[in-house]
Amino acid sequence: MIKKVYEVNPLTCPLCQGEMRIIAFLTDHAVVDRIINHLKLTSVTNKPTPLLLAYQEVLLAAEAGREYFS
Repeated sequence: MIKKVYEVNPLTCPLCQGEMRIIAFLTDHAVVDRIINHLKLTSVTNKPTPLLLAYQEVLLAAEAGREYFS
C-alpha cells in the first residue's frame, strides 16, 4: 500500500537500489523493546489494547482478498 499511495517502493535499498525482501515480522513487544534498547534508540513501544488489536484484525481480514501491487 505504501508503494501505491506514496509511489515509493519501501523494499528498495536506499544505498544500492537493490530489491530487499522481508525476512521476519516482530510482533512481540518485549523483543522490539530489547532491540531498541540495544541500538540505544529512544523510542519505547506500548502494547496495543485488546480492542485495538481486534480492530486491526478486522481490517486485515477485510483486506485479505485485495491485491495492492499490480
